[in-house]
Amino acid sequence: MPRTYLSGADLVLPDRVASGHTLVIEGDRIVDIASGPRTMAADEVRIDRAGHFVLPGLIDVHVHGAAGGDVLDGDGAVAALARLMPRWGVTAFCPTTVACAPDALHTFLGEVARLRGGPRIGARVLPAHLESNFVNPAFRGAQPLACLRTPPSSSTGAATAGGEFTARDILGVIDRARPDVGIITMAPELDGGDALVKAFVAGGIIVSLGHSGATFEQAQAAIALGARQATHLFNRMSAMNHRDPGLSGAVLASEDVAAELICDGRHVHPAVMNVAIAAKGPSRVMAITDGTAGSGLPSGSRARLGGAAITVGDVARLDDGTTAGSVLTMDRALATLVTQCGVDIVVAARLCSTTPARELGLSGHGAIAAGAIADFVVLDSHLRVVETWIAGERAWPEPPAA
Repeated sequence: MPRTYLSGADLVLPDRVASGHTLVIEGDRIVDIASGPRTMAADEVRIDRAGHFVLPGLIDVHVHGAAGGDVLDGDGAVAALARLMPRWGVTAFCPTTVACAPDALHTFLGEVARLRGGPRIGARVLPAHLESNFVNPAFRGAQPLACLRTPPSSSTGAATAGGEFTARDILGVIDRARPDVGIITMAPELDGGDALVKAFVAGGIIVSLGHSGATFEQAQAAIALGARQATHLFNRMSAMNHRDPGLSGAVLASEDVAAELICDGRHVHPAVMNVAIAAKGPSRVMAITDGTAGSGLPSGSRARLGGAAITVGDVARLDDGTTAGSVLTMDRALATLVTQCGVDIVVAARLCSTTPARELGLSGHGAIAAGAIADFVVLDSHLRVVETWIAGERAWPEPPAA
């Protein structure tokens, strides 16, 4: 195959920034990181990106939508989001739902399955993240109360009063789509929560603790049962203090749990972001957007989150003022880490790419290295996206039609 040589940029490697090197791409792989001049064949291409950074493609494990679209808008919504993601440096993402009815969940997971099994369009579609129906109503945030359910016991699965579906209905949809469900956010303290944690873990789904008022001890018990992630650390979970660590403290104290961190500087103060990264280390923290349909829209715009109206401001808000996710994109999450938190760009790349890739079991992703998949992003000196490459081809800006 003809090779592409991308030279002149500062390459953000797993352990350092390398200047004066050339990224050598063949097919969908990085085949070499070379120094010094290179002899090229006639059919090979050299691209000069002096004054830029090259980072591994950004991976968002928690994103509900962008640019006016929500993943629960119906068939075609996830594909639309996949097409948008590369403009913000995202090469792979977990489309994420709020709690919803079985029919909506079935439609959503059906599209995820088709996109994962068919030709790629835009960013890679990873198994879905479900902010599930099994969260604590007192910590629901923007999760729709009418869709929340208690995990079924051995003899019940009743709907909430006035509801039209049961917990078992939701679990049936999840079970039938098991290969396309990657992460489930749930509150382990709910009646039947322990059994549900065990069932999801046994089915190969990552259990993420969130929207939860779990005590420190309840959280520890869920971690012992196999829960391995925490959804948007500090937000919509029991807080930590020096006598009562709560769920937040249990997450910080456990090396077994990788924590999501919304990196907009609004949901979590930059100083607290630094505390979390220092406590857990970059290998146990994943930068996320928790982006909504308001992401990428101007302030004051109106959009929807799982059917509920939201308004774009410093964050997304429901009409009653409740915070309803962010208006963040992943390129800005990385920039927040570097400019507001003072995080080194090598560490920022780990948080935005390397750690999410490892937690999701994405072999060959999340690093600029020989032999890795050629998913990467080119940023200018202001950390703005100039190009996004997926599988060795430029995905944004899209090449002109032939």
